[in-house]
Amino acid sequence: MADRIDEPWGRRTPFGPRDGPWPIRVDEQLAEGLTEEDVDRWVQAVSVLHSNGDGLDIAVRDGRIVGVRGRADDRINHGRLGPKDLYGWQANASPDRLTTPLIREGGELVETDWETAMGRIVERSRQLLASPGGWGKIGFHTSGQLFLEEYYTLAVLGKAGIGTPHMDGNTRLCTATAAAALKASFGTDGQPGSYTDVDHCDAIALWGHNVAESQDVLWSRMLDRRRGTDPPAMLAVDPRLTAVAEEADVHLAVRPGTNLALMNALIRELIVRGWCDEAYVARHTAGFEELERVTAGYPVSRAAEICDVPAARIEQAAELVGTAERLLSTVLQGFYQSNQATAAACQVNNVHLLRGMIGRPGAGVLQMNGQPSAQNTRETGADGDLPGFRNWANPDHVRELAELWNVDPLTIPHWSPPTHAMQVFRYAELGSVELLWITATNPAVSLPDLPRIRRILSRPDLFVVVQDLFLTETGMLADVVLPAAAWGEKQGTLTNSDRTVHLSDKAVEPPGLARSDLDIFLDYARRMDFRDRDGDPLIGWTDPESAFRAWQACSAGRPCDYTHLGYDRLRGSAGIQWPCTAQAPGGTERLYRDGRFPTDPDHCQTYGYHLASGAEYDGAHYRARHPDGCAFLHAVHYQPAPETPDSDYPMQLITGRTLYHFHTRTKTARAPRLQHAAPDVWVEVNPEDAADLHLKEGDLLRVESRRGVIHAPARIRPIRQGTIFLPFHYGYWDFGAAGPEADNARAANELTMTVWDPVSKQPLYKIAAVRVEPEEP
Repeated sequence: MADRIDEPWGRRTPFGPRDGPWPIRVDEQLAEGLTEEDVDRWVQAVSVLHSNGDGLDIAVRDGRIVGVRGRADDRINHGRLGPKDLYGWQANASPDRLTTPLIREGGELVETDWETAMGRIVERSRQLLASPGGWGKIGFHTSGQLFLEEYYTLAVLGKAGIGTPHMDGNTRLCTATAAAALKASFGTDGQPGSYTDVDHCDAIALWGHNVAESQDVLWSRMLDRRRGTDPPAMLAVDPRLTAVAEEADVHLAVRPGTNLALMNALIRELIVRGWCDEAYVARHTAGFEELERVTAGYPVSRAAEICDVPAARIEQAAELVGTAERLLSTVLQGFYQSNQATAAACQVNNVHLLRGMIGRPGAGVLQMNGQPSAQNTRETGADGDLPGFRNWANPDHVRELAELWNVDPLTIPHWSPPTHAMQVFRYAELGSVELLWITATNPAVSLPDLPRIRRILSRPDLFVVVQDLFLTETGMLADVVLPAAAWGEKQGTLTNSDRTVHLSDKAVEPPGLARSDLDIFLDYARRMDFRDRDGDPLIGWTDPESAFRAWQACSAGRPCDYTHLGYDRLRGSAGIQWPCTAQAPGGTERLYRDGRFPTDPDHCQTYGYHLASGAEYDGAHYRARHPDGCAFLHAVHYQPAPETPDSDYPMQLITGRTLYHFHTRTKTARAPRLQHAAPDVWVEVNPEDAADLHLKEGDLLRVESRRGVIHAPARIRPIRQGTIFLPFHYGYWDFGAAGPEADNARAANELTMTVWDPVSKQPLYKIAAVRVEPEEP
């Protein structure tokens, strides 16, 4: 069996569009010395260390997790697993696990019981709610890694119990632009395409998406097509020469922050070279004239100058996307975390609308997610939106929720846009948010400009609750720490990037006093005694399955309709895509097959935005556009990034991921094989830049921005000249060291800045200006 650290994508099983379904290849990893005969039982689950949604089974022996294997019949992976799937389960048994609540006494965190810990949270919550405007003094910062049932419970207790608009997820950092672009173009969130489009396409365009490291099993699927009969052409847009870029037929190593200029030029080429489906555009879109007018100012020569790539290469890319018969596009952080993020992502949607490539096999767009249940965060409203892709500015949608929850509509925050995560932390900085509940995420490492974030979380007037598996850098700054159950220790559903819903069952008991996130939220709601208008408990469900049924009722009639997706159907299934209704009981593989989009003013999730300023339009403005079921073509001029290199800081920093870690390594650093594969941070430097700095491989570098400094060894790689790359996973606490200040200068976000896209409010992690110097011995 191949070592899957050294061969992360496994062996190839080539196939072509006429070869039937993607072949089965069952990957398995058991604890050393064990065989399948030693396993007591296998429990259905789904991967949680990326957004691909790989179906897998958990091996249990003597009440412990001892391994995993891929589910051969699963529609997402057909048995394949990536390195994080194969080894990530080892973190569950780490001796670092939180097993009892902690409270701060005399400046130190000490162990306590649940009664005391929850008592402190409830006492502080009631004090704040009893004060004028108390609902606005409580904020929630959640994750993209919980189960749907947990998010929905959080959304209800926050929106209908407390009435706070200050609720968002760390999905703001990775997929907010995906949601914003989908809403802007198509009227609501929800991916139009399906992973099976990989099986049918004749061209794949990866827009800022390093799929080989972020969704490794999806990359395996792409590689199998590339090794099969009739392989698809491939385009990669990325400043780095990643495995994806090396595989691609056309690689555009654009200057960071210039994606929109590139997309405007490509759109212009489609129009002037006659590569548009004029009939589709006329019947199913609105806004073509403005798109044509704006993009006319971006000939290839201008884009080549702005993006610093050869004009001939841009023309090759235009021909690839313009002449494909079945084009699949995927988009991720290279676009989402960069300048003019939503505008650039919308231009990818425009490519498909102009070419009529929506809703048929092989022709689709996937505005990807970065976390396993980021889609659920958005569906349920735990990211601040209203549940069920409802429109916060539509009074009828608010009334629907109020009737469903049996509360006064005025309780539900809808008087202004939901508070995005960056603003929640700003309110905490100003002192207006006085209780911040952080669940399954580590903002003391993941948010930009970390010196500022540490100052905020350390404020004596901010009561911080952290709910997690381990004591993270954020937990070290908390007033109360709650031990949570991990994947495999609780039950629930997750929805992946192509809308596939999986059930993940409980395999083992959590350690010590740890509880599932659902049980913690239910306990809080009970202790707070949240009631509906009739005096009954606001939250009437008590377990995951009853929570799921409540969500089904909430989703009914909405684009993300789950009404025919019960636990009974999901157990043992290969995964089912929403919407799943009486009209589509088997789920829906692709959206918008008929060219009709949910842009009707009474149904849409948003009334739209001004993509340059982020201003939201009102219902009257929206209705005046008469969308009539058409998708919107958006056009915005390119503007330089808010920070660009200069004489003091002459290089550009981009941050990103490595294949072997997930987010801030809360789990993957406790999986020995994964941690050994990527134990520490590094700086990726272009060979010519390295020569100018007299560097050799492994030399220690000092990297400084206007916000901070880090120190890391050099890796000399063919990244574009003038650009450096840092993985963002590494925090200032080296596991096993003396404490959280043991290594305070290796987190990439010491260098990034507090600036965000005007529409999606996603931080721009890929545009900081830095200077790089060899570290003095």
